[in-house]
Amino acid sequence: MDMVRIKNAVVSVWDKTGLEELAGAFRRYGIGVISTGKTAKKLKELGVKVREVSEYTASPEILSGRVKTLHPRLHAGILFRRDNKEDRKELHRIGGAPIDLVVVNLYPFKDAYLSGEKDLIEYIDIGGPTMLRAAAKNYKWVATLPDPSFYRRFLRELEKNKGAVSLSFRKRMAGEVFSITSKYDTWISNALFGSDFELSEESVIGLELKQQLRYGENPHQRAGFYLPFGSRSVFRQLQGKDLSYNNIMDLSAAWSMCSAFLPQTCAVVVKHANPCGLAIAKDVATAYKKAYNADPLSSFGGIIGINKTVDGRCAKEIVKSGFRECVIAPNFEKRALEILSEKKNLRVVEVKRHRPEFQIRQVFNGFLIQEPDLFFEKEEDLRVVSKKAPTRAQLRDLMFAFRVVRFVKSNAIVVARQQVVVGIGAGQMSRVGAVKIALDQAGDKGKGAVLASDAFFPKTDNIELAAKRGIKAIIQPSGSKADPEVISACDKFGIALLFAPTRHFLH
Repeated sequence: MDMVRIKNAVVSVWDKTGLEELAGAFRRYGIGVISTGKTAKKLKELGVKVREVSEYTASPEILSGRVKTLHPRLHAGILFRRDNKEDRKELHRIGGAPIDLVVVNLYPFKDAYLSGEKDLIEYIDIGGPTMLRAAAKNYKWVATLPDPSFYRRFLRELEKNKGAVSLSFRKRMAGEVFSITSKYDTWISNALFGSDFELSEESVIGLELKQQLRYGENPHQRAGFYLPFGSRSVFRQLQGKDLSYNNIMDLSAAWSMCSAFLPQTCAVVVKHANPCGLAIAKDVATAYKKAYNADPLSSFGGIIGINKTVDGRCAKEIVKSGFRECVIAPNFEKRALEILSEKKNLRVVEVKRHRPEFQIRQVFNGFLIQEPDLFFEKEEDLRVVSKKAPTRAQLRDLMFAFRVVRFVKSNAIVVARQQVVVGIGAGQMSRVGAVKIALDQAGDKGKGAVLASDAFFPKTDNIELAAKRGIKAIIQPSGSKADPEVISACDKFGIALLFAPTRHFLH
């Protein structure tokens, strides 16, 4: 059982790499070969005696080659159990022969998809996966070679065992078969039928390495950038050093933030996945300048996100503002690229608009999967609960601040004025601590500004602190037992208070 001598093989490959070495082994060890089409022709040219599949099965190819290896005589030779007397009788009855080796690689569906081939259906292999899976199922007696990368290992097995292969090799190759066919099917499913994620009992997500990264969050951690099978990258680097793990994290955050404000023109500066400045303006240069001036100190070495085409004037503002790691936008004018090229190490990234389908995080030895937070409140979703109503300008700033706060790590507070972020409190253990940080950062700019909280205020100390610093309007989700006290505190200090229907935690 451990060793199986290879006497007969089926060979049908799209990728003919390495056939010369296999042909030499077939001749050397007297291995009989059944083959198809161009593979048979190639093997004959290499001096191998080949029996065509159609001759062996006494059944010609049909449907323009769609059916050629799907025949009981061929599959019985692969699947029959050598220790089962009835299996041996049936194989003999139908005129089949034992097949000890299946050498098959599949139609290049992935390559066809990535190259833009229109008739993808014709690149879905049927006979190949069927033979591979049959051989892998019967690995106790049959060896498989599902890819040319395994040929040398097989040849070493033959040489070491004088024409035989070990059980450990057969079992390893069987595992490779199911891995390859699983990936193949996932590519087909995602590319042809979409990869919309459902929170079902079972989910399959195939991932392909797109970029090996120098390291992860820290130099001692290995890392790579992966995409789901069938997905195309939505960003393209135009300039600068290779992207790092942290760059990609922050670029994704920056684009999520600024694109959330479309069709308005928005710019953001991100540090450690949190915004340190975000602003809306009539043009990209002004938006960036306002976002940068919100917190020039923290913006050093930051990631810039701009949701519209970067022009020459905006590029000059970026270069003038000092050291930046990356800038991401949907387009860059030629003049802008020329100006940005002055900063050789600045990573310039072009991005397409996209809608994230789901979010995945690893915890313990499993995963948390959720829909992305894509609920954006409209004016009619908000409820004025204080005696004082906000002015139109304050309402505009409140909606702006509440949209920003969803992108700040919780506990999250955002102070804004004239659609510019002037203070942020991020990732604090207490909400009042986040309020204090945001107001300290805002300083005098906080007088007359508005404040947004990603979740409800559990106590009135937050309101008292905001009132002392000159905050004129607040927006928060409702749901606290202290809501009545919070409303009373706002009324006491003449602050307009709006309740939003949705919480926006970000962990």
